[in-house]
Amino acid sequence: MRIEKSPRLWYPRGKRKDGPDRKGDGEMTYVLIVLCAVLAGIFLDRESREKYVPAVILKGLASLCFVVIGVLCSPGTAMAGKIVRGLVIGCAADVLLNLRWVFKEKGQPIFLVGILVFLSGHIVYLAAVLPLCAKPLLCAAVCAVLTALLMVWIFRRITAKPAFKIFGVVYIGAIMLLNCVAVGNLIAAPSAFTGVFALGAALFLVSDVVLILNTFGREFRQSLRITNIALYYAGQVLIALSLKLLG
Repeated sequence: MRIEKSPRLWYPRGKRKDGPDRKGDGEMTYVLIVLCAVLAGIFLDRESREKYVPAVILKGLASLCFVVIGVLCSPGTAMAGKIVRGLVIGCAADVLLNLRWVFKEKGQPIFLVGILVFLSGHIVYLAAVLPLCAKPLLCAAVCAVLTALLMVWIFRRITAKPAFKIFGVVYIGAIMLLNCVAVGNLIAAPSAFTGVFALGAALFLVSDVVLILNTFGREFRQSLRITNIALYYAGQVLIALSLKLLG
């Protein structure tokens, strides 16, 4: 009698499940992806109507979706745990960034704190994937060059206070390093995990560039805001889904 192995699926704490529960978690992941998209869309509508309190709640709920996706997909390894923590930090930063519209008198400090929290999330992501990096010094060198070129390009298109520019350089440098390491991992050890994670990190980077241009550029454009949010949530969801591919 031939015995076929069932597909491997990882769960929190490294436990494997088979049967209906496994199928149920897969279905829940799809539901959460759709729910995240719907909540993000409603958030954009409420924000555009200046309904900032419900907008913050909706954004927090949308971000909670990618956190739960990460938890469901996590195999429970140390690397996966760090990525899940990065997702949680990103969720908290999302709420902070939009609180600046609720408490407008403290908008700038709240914005800077939100960026700082996002920065810590990128560092946690980086700590998760850096052990896979075959040539960290090369990745750091490429990161330095790309960050310098990107920031020169951005500064020509925005007007911002020195504090914001300093934060911007550090922040973009961190997410650029994350991208360089992620792409380096994909080149050195191609796999479903490294590919999906690298794509998610790249979308995250592009979303941040769009956010900076739209926030500090000559004029705010709702089309760019939609692009920013769509790329951001796509990136975070892909990072969360990449955990399912760890093995």
